[in-house]
Amino acid sequence: MNRKSLHRKKKGAQKIKRNKILYLFLSLSIAFLFFVTGCGGSSPSSAPPQKRRSPAAEKSKLEPVKVAEKKEEPEYTYNPVGKPDPFRSFIQITPAKEYSRKVPLTPLQNYDISQLKLVAIMITSEGNIALVEDATGKGYFLRNGTGIGKNDGKVKKILKDKVIIEEVYEDISGPKKINEISLSLHQAEEGGES
Repeated sequence: MNRKSLHRKKKGAQKIKRNKILYLFLSLSIAFLFFVTGCGGSSPSSAPPQKRRSPAAEKSKLEPVKVAEKKEEPEYTYNPVGKPDPFRSFIQITPAKEYSRKVPLTPLQNYDISQLKLVAIMITSEGNIALVEDATGKGYFLRNGTGIGKNDGKVKKILKDKVIIEEVYEDISGPKKINEISLSLHQAEEGGES
């Protein structure tokens, strides 16, 4: 193809495009004219009959209407006391227990219970006493009610072969739940010296 034929094709495409735009404009203007003439404000053929008013209604119409005095209302101010902050998350990300301890932590309360190993249990007339060791080999004595662990655990029972520790924690839904952890006395492995 040469230049002239390309030029003619281009002109033909432009002419078709112009004709489409012109057709669209004409059809829209005709539709607009039909819409405007169809929505004309012609009056209805027959008006409904007017009702006759009672003499009391006519008398009240003649009397001046008393205008109620407008009371000045105080300007509204928002008081956020006792209302949740709409811009804070309702899901608690911080730990549930945010109180200051009145009693200082014991060394046993600085350890996680899984870091402690039950070594011995002594049965006495006043109650059983258990001996636990930390990772360095330092020993601590446990009695019923002794505080232990980072999650405010307390020794619930000391049996002849294990210690039961009770931890109280708050669930996501809010109520407090109790978690019981037991430390078992490890038996000497077979094949060792006797």
